[in-house]
Amino acid sequence: MSPFTAELIGTMLLIIFGDGVVANVLLNKSKGQHGGWIVVTAGWAFGVALAIYCVGSVSKGHLNPAVTIALASIGAFDWDLVPFYITAQMAGALLGGVVVWLAYLPHWAVTEDTAAKLGVFCTAPAIRNTTANLLCEILGTAVLLLGVLLIGRPGNLNVRAGWDTGFGPFLVGILVWGIGLSLGGPTGYAINPARDLGPRIAHALLPIAGKGHSDWKYAWIPVLGPILGGVLGAQLFKWLNTSSL
Repeated sequence: MSPFTAELIGTMLLIIFGDGVVANVLLNKSKGQHGGWIVVTAGWAFGVALAIYCVGSVSKGHLNPAVTIALASIGAFDWDLVPFYITAQMAGALLGGVVVWLAYLPHWAVTEDTAAKLGVFCTAPAIRNTTANLLCEILGTAVLLLGVLLIGRPGNLNVRAGWDTGFGPFLVGILVWGIGLSLGGPTGYAINPARDLGPRIAHALLPIAGKGHSDWKYAWIPVLGPILGGVLGAQLFKWLNTSSL
């Protein structure tokens, strides 16, 4: 398996688990309807961990353009590979959205709430405030990158087990769970441009009964915010790692 294929499949799996749990909680007549925020955040956390376990040994399991760009910004990833990784991540996210649409095919027509249908695929703010929404995504992704990089330090993780096959992906899943529980309320914690934009494109293209609009006016926030936050978190880690603190 090539790194491109690994990132595509891994991101697709992430979206299947993540968008799938949202569909289970939001769509009418689903067995998990009204499951609540704990169920949603847990589903995303498990999806992140399992997707990294599936492809981490091949591509390191970025599954997120913000992660890829952030690592490149501190010299931990080759800039020449960034476009290929992001293309794979976007394609995988779009395909994951399509799979979730197929899995819940009978439920779209019986769900009248257009916001709920859109919410299966992408994020939306609880209170629409451009500055606050962008800041929330920046902070959430900064915490993600700082946490991922700190967890992976030799002193914090048994490197003999290996990041790809050891305990690391599980801990990243716990980190994502914590971000969702603590910082996810204002915007739905995209913290991943592909996670939001890929399925949003799927929402726009798929024949979903009564789906409404895809909220493109907001779509730039869960793209730009995570990229800025990812670079911020990575740079903070680099500074902490090289400072005398």
